[in-house]
Amino acid sequence: MSSVQTNRNGSAGSLPTIGILGAGKVGTVLARLLLGSGYRVLIAGSGAPSKIDLIIDVLVPGASTGTSAEVAAEADIVILALPLGKALPLAERDALPLDGLRGKLVIDAMNYWWEIDGVRDDLNDPTVATSELVQQLLSDSRVVKAFNHMGYHDLDEGPRQTGAPGRRGIGIAGDDDADLAAAATLVDAAGFDPVLVGTLHESFLLQPGSELFGANFPADEVRAAAARFPGTERALELTARRAENAGTVPADTVRV
Repeated sequence: MSSVQTNRNGSAGSLPTIGILGAGKVGTVLARLLLGSGYRVLIAGSGAPSKIDLIIDVLVPGASTGTSAEVAAEADIVILALPLGKALPLAERDALPLDGLRGKLVIDAMNYWWEIDGVRDDLNDPTVATSELVQQLLSDSRVVKAFNHMGYHDLDEGPRQTGAPGRRGIGIAGDDDADLAAAATLVDAAGFDPVLVGTLHESFLLQPGSELFGANFPADEVRAAAARFPGTERALELTARRAENAGTVPADTVRV
């Protein structure tokens, strides 16, 4: 059985310990990729570690399991790979281990899906990117958006060595250069070219509905898609919805 408590002495040397909150498809794929690059990886599901021990032993041999609080406290960098609605619940309670995440780099790999999260106007607000909402909750952490726009099959099957022809790109967005560099290192270690696409607010272009969401592009095509986002139908829709919310245009001019 894997556990944080019994696997404290990793062999990753100076590499940071990576914690992943979310033991679903994206979380286990990322855990496998980062383990393969020499990182020590801790992973937590939504309940007791015993519920996922066997799954992790089979799918991610070498990873350690723990509670969300244990994983957050032990890790140097934490990846959020759980449903966005669980991370940002409507109820007045903390779903994320805020104390353990304090002061740490947090990679937001989450997306809003109304089918999973329910119809949530707050998570579909045209004025605030979902990663900005995560940053608002984690006010004592540093949030970078990454690993969210590529499907888990492509994440699993697409890694290539640095410099390999046809290597795929993954967009990253954030507000701090050092944190973006740290996130870029993880993206590269996972087998993809990191592509800076903007700030957390500009991470709208990585969210569902954008050209890049679901994209499995080489890095130069990721850059090109990011550059043309302001003129796309999705960007124009967001602009119209913002104007409607502000009461500056008639509702029937909104493109949805």
